[in-house]
Amino acid sequence: MRSWLLEGLQTDRKQIEHGPHAKHSWWRVMCLTGVDYFSTLGYQPGIAALAAGLLSPLATLFLVALTLLGALPVYRRVAAESPYGQGSIAMLEKLAPQWWGKLFVLALLGFAATDFVITMTLSAADATAHILENPFVPDFLAGQRVIVTLVLLALLGGVFLMGFTEAIGIAVVLVFVYLVLNAVVVSTAIVHVLEAPQVVVDWQRALSLDFSSPLVMIGLSLLVMPKLALGMSGFETGVAVMPVVKGDMEQRVKGTRRLLTTAALIMSVFLVFSSFVTTVLIPHQEFEEGGKANGRALAYLAHEYLGDWFGTAYDISTIAILWFAGASAMAGLINLVPRYLPRYGMAPEWTGAVRPLVLVFSAIGFAITIIFDADVDAQGGAYATGVLVLMLSAAVAVTLSAWKKREQVATAGFALISAVLAYTLVDNVIERPDGVKIASFFIAAIVVTSLISRATRSTELRVTEVHLDPLAERFVNEACGEIHVIANEPNARDQAEYNDKLRETWVTHRLRSSEPVLFVEVSVPDASEFETELHVKGEERFGHKILTIESSAVPNSLAALLLYLRDRTGGVPHIYFHWTEGNPVVAMLRYLVFGGGDVPPLTREVLRQAEPDPERRPHVHVG
Repeated sequence: MRSWLLEGLQTDRKQIEHGPHAKHSWWRVMCLTGVDYFSTLGYQPGIAALAAGLLSPLATLFLVALTLLGALPVYRRVAAESPYGQGSIAMLEKLAPQWWGKLFVLALLGFAATDFVITMTLSAADATAHILENPFVPDFLAGQRVIVTLVLLALLGGVFLMGFTEAIGIAVVLVFVYLVLNAVVVSTAIVHVLEAPQVVVDWQRALSLDFSSPLVMIGLSLLVMPKLALGMSGFETGVAVMPVVKGDMEQRVKGTRRLLTTAALIMSVFLVFSSFVTTVLIPHQEFEEGGKANGRALAYLAHEYLGDWFGTAYDISTIAILWFAGASAMAGLINLVPRYLPRYGMAPEWTGAVRPLVLVFSAIGFAITIIFDADVDAQGGAYATGVLVLMLSAAVAVTLSAWKKREQVATAGFALISAVLAYTLVDNVIERPDGVKIASFFIAAIVVTSLISRATRSTELRVTEVHLDPLAERFVNEACGEIHVIANEPNARDQAEYNDKLRETWVTHRLRSSEPVLFVEVSVPDASEFETELHVKGEERFGHKILTIESSAVPNSLAALLLYLRDRTGGVPHIYFHWTEGNPVVAMLRYLVFGGGDVPPLTREVLRQAEPDPERRPHVHVG
């Protein structure tokens, strides 16, 4: 079972870092992101009608304006500045120093997890609504929406457990069929509106009775627009799949920008027309819970105007793309977690394999489905919160990028977009706090798991490569016989410091004064990093040979250097320490947070784990 669960542990990590070998045209990759983005047509018009009522078309127009004039320019810039698919999170990661940056990224990952997990559960719940409302479905399934949703999520997890690797071919077919069927439904609805203009007149009369002036309508539409934020999902996914786009770096950026623009334009057209026809043609009570258009407004029109057979075909297409939107979200989660957490040492080793992550996220999806009773409307707030936080982080990232490059017009424009998105996010959180609650759960779970993982993995070697500069090379080449290294914590670095340290080593360890020695000094500029490359520099001070290193952890760097010297010279080196004063528990915390602490025993423990053979293990002397 363990072998099966951890199958592909190393290859998957390599694939995450370098992207898959198979590359595809931008329009095919657009379909991969489109199963998430376009599938929102299945429930967006119904959610808009519930949130805005008669003002749904106007509120949708504002949403489209925010999409085309706000989110689209932001993510086109993110694509240019993050061509490896890390997205806006990687751009913001560089702004906050050391541990604050790591914790900030963990919080953003919590919101991203909220976005992707709720995509799975909400899409499956809406697919269930389409299944249960179909007239050909057996009666025994009536009222079983939680069970049906759980079955869909289980099937989704099963696909990945069997080894789901290539989704683009399926996505192209699903998106093409789904968009064609939606075009037929919306076009038919528009024809019915043109043949019966009285429905538009009735809608206008109702607007004039309910609202005193056009300004009031605009103001109220702006107020309810944040509730429609689901219609902007998919941009972060579009950036995440950049490594799949065919071509060199320049072509990849152009292709990604093209797919983002094309998808946004297609979606905007469908959103505007679908919100209009569903508002004027469907009685408002049908949008409410228990109504036939609840969560499936366009499907309602398909059955109403094109018959149950076409409506069933539309239902099947909608169910398929909604279910596959969950596959897109699952793929995003599987790529997102290993992309960041292993770099921080904040993920267990098994997170580099697909199947354990699938089981974890499937279990979380089951829990959320049961908690929310598989209700599409109830999950909308949480989904919108995740989407808006990621969009706001992207807008802030590109604003700061433009400011650093002294692009004043771009800075002002992106700052305005950030302000609009911030208002939209705050309004959504106040109105529907479920998103923050779920995101807080994910953030807490990620932070706790990450810190525990970092603590348990702290004594790994954590050094990928060791490089010596020419002077350090000379010192190593001149060493003859056994190599003796004295660990020194650099302070004044004057002649007295090195003479006193050398004398202490002679007295404490009975090291012969004629024995040539090397001093080694490690400084820690950023203890929050995990894996590092060692760049060893040689230095001569007051007749002493000194090797200096910058690293994230002192014991791990010393252990890596000793193993390198052993392999380089063929002899087992010796290193000399003095005991650290103070409480060992406090020293361990200093090691975890600041990379120092009780260095001698930790160095020996890192060596013990890295080299199981005691005969070949470098010798650690403490006195």
